[in-house]
Amino acid sequence: MNAKTDASSSPKLDAVKWLLVGSLITAGLFGFYYFSDTSLLLRVIVLLAAFGAAVYIALQTVKGQGAWSFAQEAHIEVRKVVWPTRQETLQMTGVVLLMVIIMSLMIWGIDSILFLLVRSVTG
Repeated sequence: MNAKTDASSSPKLDAVKWLLVGSLITAGLFGFYYFSDTSLLLRVIVLLAAFGAAVYIALQTVKGQGAWSFAQEAHIEVRKVVWPTRQETLQMTGVVLLMVIIMSLMIWGIDSILFLLVRSVTG
């Protein structure tokens, strides 16, 4: 994992950036609903622009850079996954269904025996 830290970023500056991010998102959502008589396309474009600016500012913070690094590493790990073939998937599904049926029959049998025992004891 990469441990990149920006020496020029301070916690106070990051707090201001996060406040600006929250303000942009709030303003974008408020404007989207407040100007409901305006064209939907225009409102969506402005909302996406506000969200894009908020994401850009968030990525300038230490936590934002950490989240971006995590997302990149997760993407690399997902590309390494070897997915099962169709035949393997069908075989495993069959095994799971068979085990569910067997276990349900066992539980039904145990429940029936316990029911008979309780009924014979209670009359």
